Amino acid sequence: MAQLRQEVDPGEAGLDPKALDRLDQHFAHHVDEGRLPGFLVLVARGGRVAHLTTHGHRDLAAATPVEPDTLWRIYSMTKPVTSVAALMLMEEGRLSLDDPVARHLPAFADARVYDSGSGAGTVTRPAARPMLVRHLMTHTAGLTFAFYHSHPVDALYREAGLESSVPPGADLAETIDVYASLPLQFEPGTQWNYSVASNVLGRIVEVVSGRPLDEFFAERIFGPLGMPDAGFEVDGEQALRLAELYGEKEDGTGIEPVPGLPLRGRPRFLSGSGGMVAGAYDVHRFTELLRRRGEVDGTRLLTPETVGLMTSNQLPGGADLRSFGSRPAHDEPGNEGVGFGLGVSVVVDPARTVAPAGLGTYGWTGVATTTFWVDPGRDLSVQFMTQVRPRGTHTVFRDLKRLVHEAVTD
Repeated sequence: MAQLRQEVDPGEAGLDPKALDRLDQHFAHHVDEGRLPGFLVLVARGGRVAHLTTHGHRDLAAATPVEPDTLWRIYSMTKPVTSVAALMLMEEGRLSLDDPVARHLPAFADARVYDSGSGAGTVTRPAARPMLVRHLMTHTAGLTFAFYHSHPVDALYREAGLESSVPPGADLAETIDVYASLPLQFEPGTQWNYSVASNVLGRIVEVVSGRPLDEFFAERIFGPLGMPDAGFEVDGEQALRLAELYGEKEDGTGIEPVPGLPLRGRPRFLSGSGGMVAGAYDVHRFTELLRRRGEVDGTRLLTPETVGLMTSNQLPGGADLRSFGSRPAHDEPGNEGVGFGLGVSVVVDPARTVAPAGLGTYGWTGVATTTFWVDPGRDLSVQFMTQVRPRGTHTVFRDLKRLVHEAVTD
């Protein structure tokens, strides 16, 4: 089995060992205080792993430690994988960023946009422009999440049984039809709202390729890249390495186990938005695909030009995420100076970011406090893995970026 290992001395890679020790101690303190069960952190320069630390437990009750081969629910870090799949089909001429979504998913042909009112009194109008594939990748499609409580359309999603983004028992195709029956929050391409769009994109990958999403990922991405544990389910051996999922207690006194993705057995709903499990080695291989502009160890999945497009800001007018109002999806301090590409965030103004970040740094996070990013200017790539679903905002990602920044010496 492929294993992560440190490949180069931190000093040789332009990293300060003492600063990396501070990073480890900082998050070890989180474990000691009961805020995290355990963690894995990886820092690489030029693709070579210069710092790899595991600490704490993947399962507190069983007292099993976090190890380099521990498996993690990566949730929204699935989205960049779905974008890569769609971009591969684009390069094959089977899909275009400017294809109307309705060309592949006819249920969206008569999309309507919210106008006023709420509940049974909601007033809508016909969409003035078509929803395009690029709108799905950039979260400018007008879709939303049911768990937001800031817009009448969010409430309509809840009424439709979409609290967890999928109606109970539905598969991906059935779920997409429910999305299409609901009004859009805004005209496609005019605003940004983090949403279920990657599920719609995943369904387009299925329709265009003629393959279920898990099979396409396995055959076209995971297999060629050598990502042995990445997928939508775990087998018996993998289940032994799967980290327990925790959530913050309501009274703020620590963490407790909470239900996670149903990974034992193939799920009926294949979520291109958040359905994946992966090990840190898998994430490192995928990160390398992007850092190396579409190629790893002689296997090329995308051209450098396409990866450049994916990792460049695509928001209207070159705006950042904070520019689009005060809804929960974008009114986070961490969104200042950060734009969005085709499935990843992109730093567009380092002077405005709340944590140090180089211009053009791109990556994404998962709801269970997992993250990866690539800083092209420093040839730096980072990932952090744990399994805690926070109740509100936390400082883990911000602290991680600051501590990594302090470790870079050249």
